[in-house]
Amino acid sequence: MLTEKRNIPYDFEEIYVSYFSRMKCFAQEYVLSEEDAENIVQDVFTELWEKKELLTYNINLVAFLFTSIKNRCIDHLRHDIVVREAVSQMQEEYQITLKVKLASLELFDQSLLSEQDIEKIISEVINSLPDKCREIFIKSKIEGKKQKDIAVEMNISLKTVENQMNIAYKKLKSELKDYLPLLLFFLNN
Repeated sequence: MLTEKRNIPYDFEEIYVSYFSRMKCFAQEYVLSEEDAENIVQDVFTELWEKKELLTYNINLVAFLFTSIKNRCIDHLRHDIVVREAVSQMQEEYQITLKVKLASLELFDQSLLSEQDIEKIISEVINSLPDKCREIFIKSKIEGKKQKDIAVEMNISLKTVENQMNIAYKKLKSELKDYLPLLLFFLNN
């Protein structure tokens, strides 16, 4: 019988035929998907084939197979949990974003705002930016200068210009969240 410890080589084909379906049933009890269970068992048999020198030593083959499959199932389940949690978190963040956008659109009534009101709101937010940040933002978005040209003109690095623009965008986004369509219109012009 193959469960006995022996010091003679096993016939791999005999092992495969005898144990594959039983090992697959065992794996499927835990990983649920027949395809995943089959892949796990196939991987274990592939590993066994690659390490066939183990078959010539005193090993309990059934214990080896069950232990290997158990460990692969544990790895599979842990990986599946991590993936599902990440997907769930991304879906949650996406739903929050959608809710914020929906609320913003529901609160936004452009008929209540004249062009002067819109400019006033945006000007107030721009004026609340730190001096250097405001200057860089105005040069870029109002005067239409390229960030590279602003860096040369102000004798600062391009990275500084990029960082200051990011600060300005974050501040504008935060302050104008209830006027998101205005912000998008302003930033895209």
